[in-house]
Amino acid sequence: MWKLLRLAALSAIAVWLAPSVLAQSGVTSSSKNPLQIATLHWYPANLTTRFSVGGGPYGVAFDGANVWVANNTSNTVTKLRANDGQVLGTFAFQAFPFGLAFDGANIWVASQSTGKVTELRARDGRTLGTFPVGLGSTGVAFDGANIWVANQDSNNVTKLRAKDGAVLGTFTVGTSPQFLAFDGANIWVANFNSNNVTKLRARDGVVVGTFAVGTHPLGVAFDGTNIWVSNVDSNNVTKLRASDGTVLGTFAVGSLPWGIAFDGANVWVANHFGNSVTKLRAKDGALLGTFATGAVPFGVAFDGANVWVANYSDNAVSKF
Repeated sequence: MWKLLRLAALSAIAVWLAPSVLAQSGVTSSSKNPLQIATLHWYPANLTTRFSVGGGPYGVAFDGANVWVANNTSNTVTKLRANDGQVLGTFAFQAFPFGLAFDGANIWVASQSTGKVTELRARDGRTLGTFPVGLGSTGVAFDGANIWVANQDSNNVTKLRAKDGAVLGTFTVGTSPQFLAFDGANIWVANFNSNNVTKLRARDGVVVGTFAVGTHPLGVAFDGTNIWVSNVDSNNVTKLRASDGTVLGTFAVGSLPWGIAFDGANVWVANHFGNSVTKLRAKDGALLGTFATGAVPFGVAFDGANVWVANYSDNAVSKF
C-alpha cells in the first residue's frame, strides 16, 4: 500500500515538473520514470549559507564539531556549531586575533599585534594560557604534539609544546612568514616577501628545503601527498610534491588568493578581491567552479562535510 502511494506521489511530481528540468536530467516527456525524478539533482541556488560573526573575521578552524573564527577588528573569537551555524559563544581576545589551530582539545589563536598566542579550551572557550612567541604572529599549525606559530615581523617560527605552552624552539625561515601546514612529518611555511616556502622537519626544526613558488605566497594546505600554496600577487596557486618540493603545477584562480583548504578531494581558495572561492580538483588542478562569497574573503576551513569561508568586510562566514 505504502509503495503504491509513493509511486503515485512521484508520478504526480512528474506531471507538474517543467519539461526543461526533465530534459536536463535525462527524463523526457514520453518517459517520466518516477524513480529518476526522485533522484534529480536540484539547482544549487541555496547551498551557500551565511552566519554573522564578529568584526573583520580572518582565520577559521574546525574542532571536530564546531567552527572557530578569529575576528580581527573586534578582538573576539566566535564559536559556531558546524551542523547549523548556531553561535555557541563569543570570547574576548587580547588584540587582533589572526590564525587559529585545533590541537585535539583546545584552540590556539595568534595575536598579530602582541607577539603572543592564546590557548582556549574548545568545550567552553575558557582561556587556559597566553604564551609569548615572535613579533607579528600570524599562522598557527598543530603537528600532533606541538603548536607552530609563524612570526612575520621576526622572520621565524616558534614551536611550543601543546600540553603546557613551553617554547621548544625558534627557527629562522624566509621573510615575513604567514601561514603554515603540517604534512605528517614536516612543517611548511609560506614566506610572503621571499616568494618561497620553507620546509622544516617537525621533530627538530631543521630546514629540509626552501622552494620557490609564486609572488607573495600566503596560504598553505596539505592534500595528503602534496602541498598547495596560494600566491597573492600571481593570482594562482602552486602545487608541490611534499616529499621533495618539486613543483607539479601552477593553476590560475581568482584575484588575490589568500586562504586555502583541502576537502579530501579538492582544494578551495578564497579570492580576496574577487569576493569568491575557487574549487580545484586536487589530483590535477582542474577548475571545478568559482562561487560567490561575501566581501573580502580571507580564511578557509573544511569541517568534514562543508567548506567555511571568512568574509572580512561582511562580518560573516559563508558555508558551502
